[in-house]
Amino acid sequence: MKKRLVILGAGESGTGAAILGVKKDYDVFVSDAGAIKGKYMDELNQYHISFEQNKHTEELILNADLIIKSPGIPEKAEIIKKLRSLDIPIISEIEFAGKYTDAFIICITGTDGKTTTTSIIYDIMVRAEMNVGLGGNIGKSFARQVALENHDYYVLEISSFQLDGMCDFRSNIAILTNISPDHLDRYNYDINNYIASKFRILQNQTEEDYFIYCADNKFTTDNIEKYPTKAQKLPFSFFEKCEPGAYNNNGELTVKINPLNNQIFIMNLSELSLKGRHNAYNSMAAAVVGDVLEIRKGLIRDSLTQFVNIEHRLEDCGKVGGIEFVNDSKATTVNAVWYALESMQTPVVWIAGGVDKGNDYTQLKSLVKDKVKIIVCLGLDNRKIHESFGQEVDMIVNATSMQEAVHIAYKLASKDDTVLLSPACASFDLFEDYQDRGRQFKKAVRNL
Repeated sequence: MKKRLVILGAGESGTGAAILGVKKDYDVFVSDAGAIKGKYMDELNQYHISFEQNKHTEELILNADLIIKSPGIPEKAEIIKKLRSLDIPIISEIEFAGKYTDAFIICITGTDGKTTTTSIIYDIMVRAEMNVGLGGNIGKSFARQVALENHDYYVLEISSFQLDGMCDFRSNIAILTNISPDHLDRYNYDINNYIASKFRILQNQTEEDYFIYCADNKFTTDNIEKYPTKAQKLPFSFFEKCEPGAYNNNGELTVKINPLNNQIFIMNLSELSLKGRHNAYNSMAAAVVGDVLEIRKGLIRDSLTQFVNIEHRLEDCGKVGGIEFVNDSKATTVNAVWYALESMQTPVVWIAGGVDKGNDYTQLKSLVKDKVKIIVCLGLDNRKIHESFGQEVDMIVNATSMQEAVHIAYKLASKDDTVLLSPACASFDLFEDYQDRGRQFKKAVRNL
């Protein structure tokens, strides 16, 4: 008799998991509390997969042998509580797909920089003509690729929510870009719970594996001894010499994996296509991966000098009336905004706000005082931003739509200023997601 696999959520990861489930001869049922997008509904029908939308029918779910949960569904959801009470295993799509591939897997997690680092690593490997798939929180779902494609390598961006549903999964190379307070609403407002989630990326690693991490990130270095790993540690740093690892040597990005030989990768930090210290960190991590995989240094250099930044991450949207517009919609954390503001060279009109995730804005105060002259709040509840920065800037204005926010920012900005959308918050009060928010920003800029 077939085992019953129930998948909660019919987005990219859920649909991919459903296809893999069918391929592996499970009795698959997909349930989504919201509406299922047409393209995913078409695929479910194509593979003759039973599904429901706009509801969770308990009698069709609680009889499962295995549950795959969308990362967006919190533990406090009633259906999850009931499944837990029945001891029905609940895993992530990543965990499920990992059971059905022998590929070499590179996983990137962290509060900020995940997507950029993942994208650079993938770019380096594509340039090296490796048979590599891109997945996780970016690109096609990992499960879909395991079901329908045959890659030798996977580069996966992994969120803390995905890590929470992983137990037997193993990363051959695990990268922790950094940790800063984020998603604390999902972790009982306890940073230690969030830190523990991030360090789950180390589970099941062996002596043959690698752990790459930022030695400048206090949340990482203060906790690294609590989560021992057999993997080889390769730190990267802007301020300390890391051998083995990567570091800034008087303006040169230097990578040395084996201290016993003289094989060193060196390039000037000024040559990196992505600017700012945060991108130097991302580039360091990617260069270390390239070196571990013994990819030609010339190809690594080509990628780091030519890579084009991902959409919605410090994306230059051009000038209107001498005012620069920058789309950093992907900056959903305080830490990401810190890096964005740190990279600004002109006075800033900052568009911020959305769904607060337990943010502590203290670390931004001095930067805001130095760099920001006006804040345009974009969200339904902006009290925390007003309270945090009311004394640091000349003016704080509220807006309830992107068009209104961009129009206000444009009117209040002066020539040679920068209007920066860098929200520090989730987007779900006014937008579908950060991509929708970023695209609405770009459209509003074009319409000025």
